[in-house]
Amino acid sequence: MFPRFFAALSLAGTILAGPVLSAEKWRLQYYYDRDRSELTINDLQFPSPARGVAVGYLDEKGKSKPVSVITADGGAHWTVSPLKEIPISLFFLDGSLGWMVTPKGIWQTGDGGRTWHELPKSPALLVKVYFLDAERGYAVGTQKQAYRTADGGKSWEPIAAAAEPHTGADSTVYNNITFVNAKTGLINGYSAPPRTSARPEWLDPKDPAQRREWPHLSIMLDTRDGGETWKPSTASMFGRITQTTFLPDGRGLGLIEFTENFKWPSEVHRLDGATGKSAIVYNAKDRVITDVLLQPSGAAYLAGVEVVGRLQHSPIPRKLKILRSEDLVDWQEMDVDYRANAVRALLRAASDGTLWVATDTGMILKLTP
Repeated sequence: MFPRFFAALSLAGTILAGPVLSAEKWRLQYYYDRDRSELTINDLQFPSPARGVAVGYLDEKGKSKPVSVITADGGAHWTVSPLKEIPISLFFLDGSLGWMVTPKGIWQTGDGGRTWHELPKSPALLVKVYFLDAERGYAVGTQKQAYRTADGGKSWEPIAAAAEPHTGADSTVYNNITFVNAKTGLINGYSAPPRTSARPEWLDPKDPAQRREWPHLSIMLDTRDGGETWKPSTASMFGRITQTTFLPDGRGLGLIEFTENFKWPSEVHRLDGATGKSAIVYNAKDRVITDVLLQPSGAAYLAGVEVVGRLQHSPIPRKLKILRSEDLVDWQEMDVDYRANAVRALLRAASDGTLWVATDTGMILKLTP
């Protein structure tokens, strides 16, 4: 599935953004700002237009405290509540039923994230889950893990096709799962053995700005029967597919991120879920894109940060940048609250079309007129 997603890499050219859009603005709705305490948001979902659930952890004096940050009034007010394990990601089927992935397993909520209970037989070391309905779901993660459930997560069985690629479990991660429709689905992963050197890192004459991206093995599992069977495929490529998102009609976007220095730090592709064709629609040397969002109208949004200096990737927060395109050709930077910064940012849409962004620096923004 999507063979040209890889072939298009060799045809890439720099695609620049246009002037800043002024009609709408991303305004800060929540900012965790307390002395000697920092909030990292790992995921944000809006089960309903009024209820939003962000999850992550507080860093206080070197100790991590898992928390959720919830609004019940469309972002006007937010409440911080403790969780029992550090959350990695969320998935909500509707306004009430949802699942939360942690390093130790999977938790479930039936009240929109107010309370959570652990699913006792769920696998550990997962990254994401995706549910087609209240019973049928899928989970992917590190150690070459991919599972499915037919009872809402009470029990899980391995997806046999996930073990077929000839890669080591320790270096293989399935990091993303999505469905185009009820029948067609896609699991992305990669195998990237660690670099080895005969000399210690402090003797390496190359600084981080000089280290170049290496190709690695990208893995895809696709299904055409609602997850009953999966077909694996592999390809050697630069970068990792970190996000794929589709509309019900098959239109989609895919995000490739490069972990070391490349021609540009990230790349966005237009995907066609029906034909498997793809084409590059955005890349820039001065923007690191970390998430993508495609609206039913065809409008697309990209969230990321600016590149400062020689380092494409830095653990230091930088200015948040959001771009929009109506046709996936012309990209315009949007007006963003000047206080917003991040290392990574997430784009989310509520069911009423309201758009949100969360940052790993404890900020949540809303797109407003």
